[in-house]
Amino acid sequence: MPDRDTLQFGWLTADTARLFRTVFARRVRELGLTRAQWLALTRVNRRPGVSQSELADMMEIEKAPAGRIVDRLQQKGWIERRAEPSDRRVNRIYLTEQGARVHAAIAPLADATVRDALSGLSDTEQSRLVALMSKVKAQLSAMAANDPRISLSELEGIDDVDGVEIEQQQAI
Repeated sequence: MPDRDTLQFGWLTADTARLFRTVFARRVRELGLTRAQWLALTRVNRRPGVSQSELADMMEIEKAPAGRIVDRLQQKGWIERRAEPSDRRVNRIYLTEQGARVHAAIAPLADATVRDALSGLSDTEQSRLVALMSKVKAQLSAMAANDPRISLSELEGIDDVDGVEIEQQQAI
């Protein structure tokens, strides 16, 4: 691959992820849910009992905006905060029954967004794309893990998604 094309890979990947987020945000907007709220619900669903600080790190946002997202989700009755028994300053976050139902109802929209985006590819091309992107992600994860300039908190949640959902959750 010519060097210029290699350099464009990063831009292409970023633009694709941005467009995934845009399309998904439009699809869930009418349901009264933002993409950030969906991401928070998904992270809490995968890691029940995550602290608000850990959730902020997983979402790659500052603690204050994460707190506002958690506040909104709690107001909607979708999550609950529980004080950490060993440290009352730490709140652990869990989905409520209603939050679990919302998550289960919205998940098919995320799946449909990915299916629609990949619909122009054959099954073989889709499998190949996922395999290649997984290899790139693994390489970048190894690079990040071995980079002394990156703190451990920046690596939290990198591998908290398994299977094909890696592309869905990172892109959406």
